[in-house]
Amino acid sequence: MSIKLFVMTHKPFTPPADPMYVPLHVGRANAPDLGFLGDNTKDSISFYNAYFCELTGMYWLWKNYHESDFIGICHYRRYLINENGSIFTESQLKKLLSGYDIITTKLLTLTCSYEQGFKQNHHRKDLLTTGRILKEKYPEYAKTFDQLIRGPHTYFGNIFITSKKNYDLYCSWLFDILFEVQKHTDFTGYNNYQKRLFGFLSELLQTVWIKQNKLRAFECKVGMIGEKYETKKLREELAFFFEKRDYEGAEKCFLDCYRKRPDVLMEASDTTGELHLCMQIISTCSFEDELYHRCILDSIRDYDGLIAHFHQLNTAVTHFLANSLSKRDSSFLKHNNDITPISIEISVKMFCKDESLQKEASEKICSLIL
Repeated sequence: MSIKLFVMTHKPFTPPADPMYVPLHVGRANAPDLGFLGDNTKDSISFYNAYFCELTGMYWLWKNYHESDFIGICHYRRYLINENGSIFTESQLKKLLSGYDIITTKLLTLTCSYEQGFKQNHHRKDLLTTGRILKEKYPEYAKTFDQLIRGPHTYFGNIFITSKKNYDLYCSWLFDILFEVQKHTDFTGYNNYQKRLFGFLSELLQTVWIKQNKLRAFECKVGMIGEKYETKKLREELAFFFEKRDYEGAEKCFLDCYRKRPDVLMEASDTTGELHLCMQIISTCSFEDELYHRCILDSIRDYDGLIAHFHQLNTAVTHFLANSLSKRDSSFLKHNNDITPISIEISVKMFCKDESLQKEASEKICSLIL
């Protein structure tokens, strides 16, 4: 049993030392050479990477790679990990694959139906087109598709390991659907994020394929290594505006990025949670300036200091709400002159969803700083 895991990338990175992991440069036809194996030779759709994302690499492997019994897909920042939090070794995978048809991510549970979640950041018409074409080509999949778009569950990331036989069957089915959807899709007015349509659709279709074919799936966690370039760049830009006491400039910068990349706040992008804290900083500054004609940026402007301050504030608030306020929390609240009633109110609203309790909790915490 031979296994190769292909690490999809469009940026330079340091691959795992294990030779089982092979970097594959997706979208190589449109980009400078990174020095890795590319998806732009022989039978290829590399030119369509802006629309298909990692699927251009998946297509290339389907058509051109036939050297392993088992094949896997992961990303330069996302890897399937074992119970110890490490990437899998070949021996570990061989043991698992002897009892399962596919290894993939934990089934994601959304806070709404898949259809509702999709239309928040994409165009619902494309999901409907996909459903119509799937039902025309593969009517036996119709019930499973309808159940999944109305439910809250999906696999994510196009991250999985399976036999090359299963992989080829899946790709034949997947691309038959997506290429037909492509013929019926007008991308006029789509931003760059929305243009990555087929990468997003394929996450749902992978779930449909697994469920419909009753594959024995071993679900495991995804480990994040490093952070996205876009996330790092946005943090650096926000730090620049904070240093200048320009929270309005920071807000515009953030919103401009969010419009282009609504995934920037997702857990897979904001791995440290700092971008969520930056939103809180911006909101707090705006209200403080309006109410007190001063704000936290008059005292703290360096990025790390701001993040530390708001992290500690949120920790104290959550501990208070859980009736577990520590001496450290109390000392921070009592002796920090940069804490304002509105900053507490904003923090409380983030962690207490019961509106009837928000005012009472805010007033009690504020009594500790007066």
